[in-house]
Amino acid sequence: MTVTPLTAGLPDDATLRELAAAKGVCVRPILQHVTDTMTGASRTVVIRCGATRAKVCPSCADAARRLRIQQCREGWHLTDDPPRPETADPDDPAGDGADDDGDQADDETGRRVRSTRRRQDAPDLPRLAVSDRTTGRVFTSQDGKTYRPSMFVTLTLPSYGRVTGEGVPVDPSSYDYRRAALDAMHFPKLMDRFWQNLRRATGYSVQYFATVEPQRRLAPHLHAAIRGAIPRKLLKQVVAATYHQVWWPQLDDPAYTDVLPAWDELAHAYVDSQTGAVLPSWDEALDTLDDDPDATPAHVIRAGTQVDIQGVIAGTPQADRVIGYLTKYLTKSITDPLHDDNDGEAPISAARRAHIDRLADEVRWLPCSPTCANWLRYGVQPKDAKGGMEPGRCGSKAHDRDHLGLGGRRVLVSRRWTGKTLDQHRADRAAVVRAVLAEAGIEMDDHDELPATATTPDGRPRFVWTVTHPGDVDGPTYARLIAHAIAQRQRWRTQYENAKTRAGPASPDLSATTTQAAAPAA
Repeated sequence: MTVTPLTAGLPDDATLRELAAAKGVCVRPILQHVTDTMTGASRTVVIRCGATRAKVCPSCADAARRLRIQQCREGWHLTDDPPRPETADPDDPAGDGADDDGDQADDETGRRVRSTRRRQDAPDLPRLAVSDRTTGRVFTSQDGKTYRPSMFVTLTLPSYGRVTGEGVPVDPSSYDYRRAALDAMHFPKLMDRFWQNLRRATGYSVQYFATVEPQRRLAPHLHAAIRGAIPRKLLKQVVAATYHQVWWPQLDDPAYTDVLPAWDELAHAYVDSQTGAVLPSWDEALDTLDDDPDATPAHVIRAGTQVDIQGVIAGTPQADRVIGYLTKYLTKSITDPLHDDNDGEAPISAARRAHIDRLADEVRWLPCSPTCANWLRYGVQPKDAKGGMEPGRCGSKAHDRDHLGLGGRRVLVSRRWTGKTLDQHRADRAAVVRAVLAEAGIEMDDHDELPATATTPDGRPRFVWTVTHPGDVDGPTYARLIAHAIAQRQRWRTQYENAKTRAGPASPDLSATTTQAAAPAA
């Protein structure tokens, strides 16, 4: 008797990965074992990984990008104010919890109170009461036609030294890598301040969909779709007047580089390894800063003078192009080659690699937050210090080579952009697919199979899920699961395309459907 192996008829791993990516199936899925407590049946299921970077999983990254495209398009040119999120503060019409002009405020929440007086080297801004309105003005042309334009804005950071067309410094020795690293780390705070200032200067609750991307020189910059039209002169004035001060202990010279502080279990604190003196705690270091009348911020970050502003009308080809540009690089890491002729696959030159190395080294040793282990280098205990902390080994992604200081989110969306969460947008896409299939008389197979909400008659969860660890499933079985997911995805796509054909030109067109659900074992 001949036994057919599990691998019979299946392609090798590399081919399977390429085929999965081509069909929009996750290439590095998570395997989980699910047991039906009512029947006793069990099987292994494939769940997509949900990665947002193409080099990790091109299928999941592309699905995430397309979801963001939908989110951006849906909120950009709204004519009516979306509902306020349930978690929003009714006393905060801006919707972002904006403080005053100071960098730290509110002594009731434990944050330190600082003067809200603006810096003398920053221009003043008009200040209006922020209304609850989120939509832009309506303009009427001479022929009586009305339109409500919006904007596409790009903000950059200042220069740190001349760079070549490749984005590498002309003179690396004079390039300000330290300032570049600190600016990247505090870029999100600067953008928060910009939106606060913009709302106060315009008098309405400006809403935005923004993405943070690297320039060739690896400095972050912001692309933002803004709902409504704002005078260009006012917008540039707000950019010029926006800054963020970092009131931390000074970062000029590390106090410890070779012999690092040690953790003392009895004192429950870090001490000088040679003298045994306890290092100042984070609160003590800030107290010293507060008591010094001549204290200056550890860092001040400002936007660059280069500001690109475009007016955009809803429903035009330009609007579609801008949305595509906004989301084009969301699947790439900060250090991936951009804007080349080979879609990011061109080899990195030695000069660019050295540029990345220099910036990564600065980022590695600078503190990214009050809890960062790198504070030990500067003779200060991190906030909530604990044993085992070591400078240069902070767990924040801000220190990763792939992020180069940008530890925050790559997509920034104001709370009242659409009034929906990302999960709600994802559900909307799934509902469109199901509606098109239902119109054609097709029921999506395996939809809502193994629901987490299902219960047994006595109220217990019906399906019990357990993680499948590496090695629990052999290679042939894993390959068969992936092959089944590819076949299922292809079947769903065919059903959807056939349903669209039957529905005619009025049917919605989703270039990436939400049919990457859990694919059960064959």
